[in-house]
Amino acid sequence: MDYIFNSTTFDIITASMAALAVVVFIVLQKMEAAYGMTYSSKWGPSLNNHTGWVVMEAPAFFAMGAIWISSPRAFEPAPCVMAALFMLHYFQRTFIFPMLMRGKSRMPWAIVAMGMVFNTVNAYMIGGWLFYVSSPERYGLSWLVSPLFILGTIIFFAGMAINLHSDHVIRNLRRPGDTRHYIPKKGLYRYVTAANYFGEFTEWTGFAILTWSVPGLVFALWTFANLAPRAKSLHKRYTSQFGEEFTSLHRRYILPYIY
Repeated sequence: MDYIFNSTTFDIITASMAALAVVVFIVLQKMEAAYGMTYSSKWGPSLNNHTGWVVMEAPAFFAMGAIWISSPRAFEPAPCVMAALFMLHYFQRTFIFPMLMRGKSRMPWAIVAMGMVFNTVNAYMIGGWLFYVSSPERYGLSWLVSPLFILGTIIFFAGMAINLHSDHVIRNLRRPGDTRHYIPKKGLYRYVTAANYFGEFTEWTGFAILTWSVPGLVFALWTFANLAPRAKSLHKRYTSQFGEEFTSLHRRYILPYIY
């Protein structure tokens, strides 16, 4: 697979993803991604949310696995640990999170398709960097006890904990059969509208630090570019639906006290 991960091609794709993240952030200021609370049939054919999430997230998990096992560095400890962290996130998002979802929401196939492409390219960037493009000396065994790896790993798991707890809060706002929307008020929701998104962004910021790589940074940038406008859209929906009951909470969108 070396020809797929030659440095020129890899650098072009990584730079393109960084530029595209900026474009996506700007576009999503004017356009709502139509899933979950902001679902719209105007986006065309759809499928149930549970299946949609599995189909959308699975490419990241399986693409990373394929890159890992096909690499001559497949048994090097540091790249394996970092790839395992990536796959841990996507195992939860692919095989656990959808099974815990409640309700009968729909997800447009257009969103699913875009998510599949995004996740596949991100797996290419991260997996390609860890197992092919970075110099063989970059991630020796000592990297696993370096300050950057330790700090990044702590931030990664802190973000995962925030994300999982925030998802739990959202799932338990309704009783079985209830379809109304409620304002989440526990955990980090006391500070931001989208605490689950804050957790995910924190995860990938930690991953960028523990890999100390441009692909890791681009992934974190993409996460913010995709989720921050989504958080803003949700904030507007809550404001429209609940009025002063929500605005009096003085929450930010995704970053506590900042944005």
